[in-house]
Amino acid sequence: MKCLRCAKQATYHITEVLPGDRFDEVHLCEDCAKKYLAQPHDPPAPADAAGPPAEALAGPTCDACGLSYLEFRNHGRFGCGHDYDAFKGELLPLLESIHGEVRHAGKAPRRPPRSPGGRAELSALRRRLQQLVTEENYEEAARVRDRIKELENDE
Repeated sequence: MKCLRCAKQATYHITEVLPGDRFDEVHLCEDCAKKYLAQPHDPPAPADAAGPPAEALAGPTCDACGLSYLEFRNHGRFGCGHDYDAFKGELLPLLESIHGEVRHAGKAPRRPPRSPGGRAELSALRRRLQQLVTEENYEEAARVRDRIKELENDE
């Protein structure tokens, strides 16, 4: 994770507890943390005051759900699918510091993906099998089960 004030690696993670069950989280490098801790801090402004200091460090906010980057960092969950785009600038350095890369370089599937027609046939056969079992037509159900196994093994 990068320092909020410069481009160095953050080694100090400071969480200040604010009134009203709010938290202010600051990630700083060693040099910036020394300066931050040496500065006198004013008591936090009341919740009804305009522009609390936490909002300055909250980062961008998603237009769709209203989630701020600071809220995402505190809770570890996104509010909607649009957050990936809204926080892209903050997520890429975070992913790079965690994984070392921002592009997936994992394993590829061993088998090629099943064709859409094959998936549709398997889905239809599974529904048919369920219907035949419900109707207690076990002979036909056994044939359908065998066909399903054939298709699954052909993948």
